[in-house]
Amino acid sequence: MKAIGFDAPLPIDDERSLQDIELPIPELRPYDILVKVAAISVNPADVKVRASATPPAGTHRILGYDAAGTVEAVGSAVTGFAVGDEVFYAGSIDRPGTYAEYHAVDARIAARKPASLSFAEAAALPLTSLTAWELLFDRLQISYGRKTSGDALLIVNGAGGVGSILTQIARRLTGLTVIATASRPETIAWTKEMGAHHTIDHREPLNEGLAAIGIPEVRFVAGLTATDRHRDAIIASLAPQGALAMIDDPAQFDIVPFKRKSLSVHWELMFTRPLYGTADIARQGEILAEISALVDAGLLRTTMHQDYGTITAANLRRAHRLLESGGGIGKTVLSGF
Repeated sequence: MKAIGFDAPLPIDDERSLQDIELPIPELRPYDILVKVAAISVNPADVKVRASATPPAGTHRILGYDAAGTVEAVGSAVTGFAVGDEVFYAGSIDRPGTYAEYHAVDARIAARKPASLSFAEAAALPLTSLTAWELLFDRLQISYGRKTSGDALLIVNGAGGVGSILTQIARRLTGLTVIATASRPETIAWTKEMGAHHTIDHREPLNEGLAAIGIPEVRFVAGLTATDRHRDAIIASLAPQGALAMIDDPAQFDIVPFKRKSLSVHWELMFTRPLYGTADIARQGEILAEISALVDAGLLRTTMHQDYGTITAANLRRAHRLLESGGGIGKTVLSGF
């Protein structure tokens, strides 16, 4: 099968940083489904791993987490899926990725793709939707479906992949006032299109931006990027007994200053359930099924913003370059081989 991999951490402008290769079709574990990949999307996690990991000598690592495609075979322990089903999912960081024609994934973390979306549109959603859902409802424990609330959520980097779907979920499924940060005319317009009530500029102190829109304190903050740089402004912005949930990877993050206000700090990593095979691993499939239903009901929409064409090393290098530049909006997808 065709695949795209790397054998050394190289700058993205080096043609060897991502290479077109051939590999055997993967074998299935009991809980796996084999998916013929129709579309993928690119995430910051792909870029981080490609730039830092060194595969074992003589091997290539296959990146990619998001995928949408068609079930080609099912493992012996699989229930609920059959050959021919159209699915979408986010995979796991401890298994080969989705930059490949065929991909094996645990069926418990997959769901049927939204019928109203193309494969490309669906591939934009899984990783970011799971991250946003778990951050909002599992980590911050905000009430799902409660439409009356005086609380507010500040989303740092509202135009990114997670920010785009988190804004939609928070606006549609909670009573929170949603404030997203953005700094360029096109990203400001995108966050408003996603449903943000307000936008503020993350190039300026966040607490000053909140004060300017008449909301000096928020109950919740989603730190999606540069959380360490915004730490003091986040502390100033959070109401006493508020909460921060973060997904990025600061080299250091001192939480002692959060104590005075009794602020809680949460980490969200959507790979935790599949990585550790938790007792509730199937919850991820359930969340994606809910996302699929909400999309088909018209309550949520795809966050696909750029389509970079077929799944090749050259096109994936373009997509990685876009993410590294910081100029991406929503999700970048690729379709077909």
